[in-house]
Amino acid sequence: MRHDIERSDRLREQARKRFTIHGKFGSREYKSWADMIQRCENPKRAGYEYYGGRGIAVCERWYNFENFYADMGDKPTPKHTLERNRVDGNYDPNNCVWATQKEQQNNRRNNRIIEFRGQAKTLHQWADHFGVNYGTLWSRLEVLHWPFEKALTQSAGPQGRKRKEVN
Repeated sequence: MRHDIERSDRLREQARKRFTIHGKFGSREYKSWADMIQRCENPKRAGYEYYGGRGIAVCERWYNFENFYADMGDKPTPKHTLERNRVDGNYDPNNCVWATQKEQQNNRRNNRIIEFRGQAKTLHQWADHFGVNYGTLWSRLEVLHWPFEKALTQSAGPQGRKRKEVN
C-alpha cells in the first residue's frame, strides 16, 4: 500500500515539474488531463468514489502530459470530453477517446439496453433512431408500461393540455 502511495506521489511530482515545458498549461486538453488525474488519485475530490475509489487508474505513460497529448491530440470541439470506451477500464490510449456528452450518455453503467428487431441499443439511441422524444419514450415505458414497439411507433397525441377556463 505504501509503495503505491509513494509511486503515485512520485508520478504526480514528475507531472507537476513538466507542466510548463509543453506550453499547453491552461488549455482545454490540459484541464481534461489534470481532471482525469484528480478523479483517479484524489480521495478528497467529489466523485472520486466513481473512479479511483472503484479501481479506475491512469496508465503510467499518461502521468506525463506530453504523452497524454501525443496520444489524444486536440479536443475536436469545446463540447468534447475524455471518455473511456470500457466504463470499467482504466484511462489509457487504447480505452479513451474525445466524445460529446450525448456519446458519453450511451456508455454509462446504468444504461438500459433494449434489444429490438435484432439490434441492441440504449433507450436514447432508440429514441434518436425512430425520431421519438426521449422523455416521451421513457414515460411510455416506465409510467404507462406500454410494450416497446407501441412506445416507439405510437404517434404523438394532441400537443399540450387544454387550458382551464379562467372565470
